[in-house]
Amino acid sequence: MTLTLFIVLVTSVVSLVFMENRAVKTQLVFHPVTISQRKQWYRFLSSGLIHADFLHLAINMFVLWSFGTALETYYYPAFLGPLALYQYMLLYVGGVAVASLPSYFRHKRNPRYAALGASGGVSAVVFAVIVFAPWEYLLLYGVLPIPQIIGGAAYLYYSWYMDKKGTDNIGHMAHFSGAIWGFVFTILMNPDLLGRFFRLALSGPF
Repeated sequence: MTLTLFIVLVTSVVSLVFMENRAVKTQLVFHPVTISQRKQWYRFLSSGLIHADFLHLAINMFVLWSFGTALETYYYPAFLGPLALYQYMLLYVGGVAVASLPSYFRHKRNPRYAALGASGGVSAVVFAVIVFAPWEYLLLYGVLPIPQIIGGAAYLYYSWYMDKKGTDNIGHMAHFSGAIWGFVFTILMNPDLLGRFFRLALSGPF
Protein backbone atom coordinates (compact mmCIF):
# COMPACT_ATOMS: atom_id res chain seq x y z
CA MET A 1 0.00 0.00 0.00
CA THR A 2 1.36 3.42 -0.93
CA LEU A 3 1.42 6.28 1.56
CA THR A 4 -0.96 8.22 -0.66
CA LEU A 5 -3.51 5.42 -0.60
CA PHE A 6 -3.12 5.10 3.18
CA ILE A 7 -3.85 8.80 3.67
CA VAL A 8 -6.83 8.60 1.31
CA LEU A 9 -8.28 5.59 3.11
CA VAL A 10 -7.82 7.00 6.62
CA THR A 11 -9.25 10.38 5.66
CA SER A 12 -12.17 8.81 3.81
CA VAL A 13 -13.09 6.46 6.65
CA VAL A 14 -12.95 9.16 9.33
CA SER A 15 -14.84 11.63 7.14
CA LEU A 16 -17.59 9.17 6.23
CA VAL A 17 -18.02 7.81 9.75
CA PHE A 18 -18.42 11.27 11.27
CA MET A 19 -19.94 13.16 8.36
CA GLU A 20 -23.35 13.36 10.03
CA ASN A 21 -22.06 13.38 13.60
CA ARG A 22 -22.23 17.05 14.55
CA ALA A 23 -20.85 16.50 18.05
CA VAL A 24 -17.66 14.81 16.85
CA LYS A 25 -17.14 17.24 13.98
CA THR A 26 -17.43 20.09 16.47
CA GLN A 27 -14.52 18.58 18.40
CA LEU A 28 -12.37 18.15 15.29
CA VAL A 29 -13.18 21.22 13.18
CA PHE A 30 -10.75 24.10 12.79
CA HIS A 31 -12.16 26.83 15.06
CA PRO A 32 -9.64 29.63 15.73
CA VAL A 33 -11.43 31.03 18.79
CA THR A 34 -11.45 27.66 20.52
CA ILE A 35 -7.84 27.02 19.57
CA SER A 36 -6.78 30.39 20.93
CA GLN A 37 -8.74 30.20 24.16
CA ARG A 38 -8.37 26.50 24.99
CA LYS A 39 -5.03 25.81 23.29
CA GLN A 40 -6.51 22.94 21.28
CA TRP A 41 -3.73 22.98 18.71
CA TYR A 42 -4.64 19.51 17.45
CA ARG A 43 -7.44 21.12 15.47
CA PHE A 44 -4.88 22.35 12.93
CA LEU A 45 -4.53 18.67 11.91
CA SER A 46 -7.81 17.03 12.94
CA SER A 47 -9.77 19.39 10.67
CA GLY A 48 -8.04 17.73 7.70
CA LEU A 49 -9.69 14.41 8.55
CA ILE A 50 -13.29 15.62 8.20
CA HIS A 51 -15.26 17.06 5.30
CA ALA A 52 -18.50 18.94 4.85
CA ASP A 53 -20.16 16.41 2.53
CA PHE A 54 -19.42 13.52 0.19
CA LEU A 55 -18.65 15.75 -2.82
CA HIS A 56 -16.14 17.76 -0.80
CA LEU A 57 -14.45 14.54 0.30
CA ALA A 58 -14.55 12.92 -3.14
CA ILE A 59 -12.92 15.85 -4.93
CA ASN A 60 -10.14 16.21 -2.37
CA MET A 61 -9.36 12.51 -2.26
CA PHE A 62 -9.45 12.07 -6.04
CA VAL A 63 -7.00 14.94 -6.55
CA LEU A 64 -4.79 13.67 -3.73
CA TRP A 65 -4.77 10.15 -5.14
CA SER A 66 -4.01 11.39 -8.66
CA PHE A 67 -1.16 13.73 -7.78
CA GLY A 68 0.08 11.88 -4.72
CA THR A 69 0.54 8.65 -6.66
CA ALA A 70 2.59 10.48 -9.29
CA LEU A 71 4.66 12.28 -6.67
CA GLU A 72 5.34 9.14 -4.68
CA THR A 73 6.03 6.79 -7.56
CA TYR A 74 7.86 8.87 -10.11
CA TYR A 75 9.22 12.02 -8.53
CA TYR A 76 9.80 12.19 -4.80
CA PRO A 77 11.82 8.99 -4.25
CA ALA A 78 13.97 9.62 -7.34
CA PHE A 79 15.07 13.04 -6.16
CA LEU A 80 14.98 12.93 -2.37
CA GLY A 81 16.33 9.49 -1.54
CA PRO A 82 15.42 6.95 1.16
CA LEU A 83 13.74 9.51 3.42
CA ALA A 84 11.20 10.33 0.70
CA LEU A 85 8.19 8.82 2.47
CA TYR A 86 8.87 10.76 5.66
CA GLN A 87 9.31 13.94 3.64
CA TYR A 88 6.10 13.18 1.78
CA MET A 89 4.22 12.86 5.07
CA LEU A 90 5.68 16.14 6.32
CA LEU A 91 4.71 17.74 3.03
CA TYR A 92 1.09 16.64 3.38
CA VAL A 93 0.59 17.09 7.13
CA GLY A 94 2.46 20.38 7.04
CA GLY A 95 0.21 21.52 4.22
CA VAL A 96 -2.91 20.81 6.27
CA ALA A 97 -1.55 22.75 9.25
CA VAL A 98 0.21 25.64 7.49
CA ALA A 99 -2.80 26.27 5.27
CA SER A 100 -4.84 27.16 8.35
CA LEU A 101 -2.37 29.67 9.80
CA PRO A 102 -3.65 32.75 7.92
CA SER A 103 -7.22 31.94 8.94
CA TYR A 104 -6.16 31.40 12.54
CA PHE A 105 -4.63 34.88 12.84
CA ARG A 106 -7.45 36.46 10.85
CA HIS A 107 -10.33 34.85 12.75
CA LYS A 108 -9.10 34.02 16.26
CA ARG A 109 -11.57 36.55 17.67
CA ASN A 110 -14.42 35.54 15.35
CA PRO A 111 -16.53 32.80 16.98
CA ARG A 112 -18.57 32.33 13.80
CA TYR A 113 -15.63 31.15 11.72
CA ALA A 114 -14.87 27.44 11.33
CA ALA A 115 -13.26 25.36 8.60
CA LEU A 116 -12.69 21.73 7.71
CA GLY A 117 -11.21 19.60 4.95
CA ALA A 118 -7.87 18.42 3.60
CA SER A 119 -7.56 21.02 0.85
CA GLY A 120 -4.37 22.55 2.25
CA GLY A 121 -2.55 19.22 2.21
CA VAL A 122 -3.92 18.36 -1.22
CA SER A 123 -2.78 21.71 -2.62
CA ALA A 124 0.68 21.08 -1.18
CA VAL A 125 0.95 17.76 -3.00
CA VAL A 126 -0.23 19.27 -6.28
CA PHE A 127 2.38 22.02 -6.17
CA ALA A 128 5.12 19.58 -5.19
CA VAL A 129 4.38 17.74 -8.42
CA ILE A 130 4.59 21.03 -10.34
CA VAL A 131 8.13 21.51 -9.01
CA PHE A 132 9.19 18.28 -10.69
CA ALA A 133 7.16 18.42 -13.89
CA PRO A 134 5.87 21.93 -14.64
CA TRP A 135 4.89 21.23 -18.24
CA GLU A 136 3.15 17.90 -17.80
CA TYR A 137 -0.54 18.07 -18.53
CA LEU A 138 -3.35 17.80 -16.03
CA LEU A 139 -6.97 17.30 -17.02
CA LEU A 140 -9.03 20.28 -15.86
CA TYR A 141 -12.52 19.08 -14.94
CA GLY A 142 -11.32 15.65 -16.05
CA VAL A 143 -11.40 16.50 -19.76
CA LEU A 144 -9.51 19.72 -20.60
CA PRO A 145 -5.70 19.25 -20.86
CA ILE A 146 -3.66 22.13 -19.46
CA PRO A 147 0.03 22.36 -18.47
CA GLN A 148 0.45 22.04 -14.73
CA ILE A 149 2.48 25.25 -14.40
CA ILE A 150 -0.26 27.26 -16.09
CA GLY A 151 -2.98 25.56 -14.09
CA GLY A 152 -1.01 26.18 -10.90
CA ALA A 153 -0.54 29.88 -11.63
CA ALA A 154 -4.23 30.25 -12.43
CA TYR A 155 -5.11 28.39 -9.22
CA LEU A 156 -2.98 30.74 -7.11
CA TYR A 157 -4.48 33.83 -8.72
CA TYR A 158 -8.03 32.51 -8.39
CA SER A 159 -7.49 31.57 -4.73
CA TRP A 160 -6.02 35.00 -3.94
CA TYR A 161 -8.76 36.84 -5.84
CA MET A 162 -11.64 34.89 -4.30
CA ASP A 163 -10.18 35.29 -0.82
CA LYS A 164 -10.13 39.05 -1.32
CA LYS A 165 -13.73 39.02 -2.54
CA GLY A 166 -14.88 36.87 0.38
CA THR A 167 -18.23 36.16 -1.23
CA ASP A 168 -18.45 32.42 -0.60
CA ASN A 169 -17.88 29.95 2.21
CA ILE A 170 -14.70 28.38 0.79
CA GLY A 171 -11.27 28.68 2.42
CA HIS A 172 -9.45 30.06 -0.60
CA MET A 173 -6.54 31.35 1.46
CA ALA A 174 -6.02 27.82 2.81
CA HIS A 175 -5.73 26.60 -0.77
CA PHE A 176 -3.25 29.37 -1.56
CA SER A 177 -1.16 28.80 1.58
CA GLY A 178 -1.10 25.03 1.15
CA ALA A 179 0.09 25.41 -2.43
CA ILE A 180 2.92 27.76 -1.43
CA TRP A 181 3.93 25.37 1.34
CA GLY A 182 4.09 22.46 -1.10
CA PHE A 183 6.37 24.33 -3.48
CA VAL A 184 8.66 25.84 -0.82
CA PHE A 185 8.92 22.68 1.30
CA THR A 186 9.92 20.58 -1.71
CA ILE A 187 12.62 23.06 -2.68
CA LEU A 188 13.94 23.18 0.90
CA MET A 189 14.24 19.40 0.96
CA ASN A 190 16.46 19.56 -2.13
CA PRO A 191 17.58 23.09 -3.11
CA ASP A 192 18.93 21.80 -6.44
CA LEU A 193 15.33 21.41 -7.54
CA LEU A 194 14.87 25.18 -7.72
CA GLY A 195 17.36 25.57 -10.55
CA ARG A 196 15.96 22.51 -12.25
CA PHE A 197 12.42 23.89 -11.99
CA PHE A 198 13.38 27.20 -13.60
CA ARG A 199 15.27 25.43 -16.39
CA LEU A 200 12.25 23.27 -17.14
CA ALA A 201 9.81 26.15 -16.79
CA LEU A 202 11.80 28.39 -19.15
CA SER A 203 12.36 25.62 -21.70
CA GLY A 204 8.65 25.47 -22.40
CA PRO A 205 6.44 22.48 -23.18
CA PHE A 206 8.52 21.17 -26.09
